[in-house]
Amino acid sequence: MTGNQFKGHEVSCCIKYFIFGFNILFWLLGMALVGIALWAWSEKGVLSNISSITDLGGLDPVWLFMVVGGVMFILGFAGCIGALRENTFLLKFFSVFLGIIFFLELTTGVLAFVFKDWIKDQLNLFINNNIRAYRDDIDLQNLIDFTQEYWECCGAFGADDWNLNIYFNCTDGNPSREKCGVPFSCCTKDPAEDVINTQCGYDIRAKPDAEQKDYINVKGCVPQFEKWLQDNLTLVAGIFIGVALLQIFGICLAQNLVSDIEAVRASCFFT
Repeated sequence: MTGNQFKGHEVSCCIKYFIFGFNILFWLLGMALVGIALWAWSEKGVLSNISSITDLGGLDPVWLFMVVGGVMFILGFAGCIGALRENTFLLKFFSVFLGIIFFLELTTGVLAFVFKDWIKDQLNLFINNNIRAYRDDIDLQNLIDFTQEYWECCGAFGADDWNLNIYFNCTDGNPSREKCGVPFSCCTKDPAEDVINTQCGYDIRAKPDAEQKDYINVKGCVPQFEKWLQDNLTLVAGIFIGVALLQIFGICLAQNLVSDIEAVRASCFFT
């Protein structure tokens, strides 16, 4: 009689080890991202002077690695250990945490659609703050250069946004050699050039507007980003839907495993 009761309630090994295997990858990847972030901060001397984390006027790209890696590490740990040890607390934490992330993503998407103009203003403000801090951090500098090269843009809404940077502004009191210029990432690329000319943006904004477009990309990064979104709307929507389905699938699997574990424990309790 006891044996028959146990046959009715079993923990699914397929679900258990699928959750374990899937999350151990997230756990390891999360640890790797956090390790890269700590290494980058160590190279920049941040770990020896923690207060310098807040000194940068713009975004420190290392924060992206730290936040994303930290979230992946926590989720991977909860899902991996929860499934392996059949720990319902960790599995429920995994489900709730994943559900909160899904809700935040959904809310962000809805708000971004409803408040498009406000989002555009905030993006403009964000880019301009990072332009001011362009020379303050090498990682930020590389991120801005990559963005301007990838979207073939310059500044938030145009090259004159670089007046916000103390090295590139056109004021008479600016002693910098980069005065009235733009970073090399704003320059139009010549396919025949193998070596990047890092001085191609020098004095370029001292020229008439009609001449500038022959040397640099005059379109701003905000309108270029909007154009990229419109051109790749299907791809972006597909990625978001795919991520959302994976999250829902993970929540369902974790809840299914919790139900199996609780059913087996209940059977043991009443036998």
